[in-house]
Amino acid sequence: MIIRINLLAESRAAEKSRRHDPVKRSVFIGVFLVVFALVWSSSVQLELFIAQSNLSQTRSQIDYHSNLFQTVTSKQKQIAGIKVKLDALQKLNQARFLHGNYLNALQLTTLEGVQLMRIRFSQTYVNTPAVPSQTKSGKVIPGSPATSLESKVLGIEAKDFSANPGDAVNRFKELIAGQPYFKTMLNPTNAIKLTGLSAPQSGPDGHPYVLFNLDCYFPDTLQ
Repeated sequence: MIIRINLLAESRAAEKSRRHDPVKRSVFIGVFLVVFALVWSSSVQLELFIAQSNLSQTRSQIDYHSNLFQTVTSKQKQIAGIKVKLDALQKLNQARFLHGNYLNALQLTTLEGVQLMRIRFSQTYVNTPAVPSQTKSGKVIPGSPATSLESKVLGIEAKDFSANPGDAVNRFKELIAGQPYFKTMLNPTNAIKLTGLSAPQSGPDGHPYVLFNLDCYFPDTLQ
């Protein structure tokens, strides 16, 4: 009978026991979890870094567009203000009174025995301030812009040295009223008024004359 003795059995058993040692397995699992946690943490940090970078770019874009919006808004307000001024200038240009027209009309209005001595032109303005819009009880009451009412009067001082001084005054008044420019431009009613008539006087040559004044009224214009 042969008896076999395995001298390595004990070492193999110890090795097998070590392989199945729960402590070693726990350590291995712990190391794996730590490595996994480090990798996960690194990925989270990377995602956080990317997110912060994207957030910074987004904020920069928002700031850029906000500044651009403010610039555009400011420019729009300036353009609106310029348009208002331009409209006012255009209205003023359309409504402005040209003195050369009535001076030319007077040159075409002549009557024998009547001499123009002096002319004057007065322009007066009645200004009404602007009324801002108001909000009352939740309702907006629109305001009104500033306005200016212009009144224009042409004063004529003339001398009547006709054969019978004073008789040519009404004829000259009617002549002015019928002149095409004055007929179109003066008030439809009470266009010309006799505002002064002197007593007969004698000139250096002894010829008698009278001085008279006519006021020609143009329609009021609102600006």
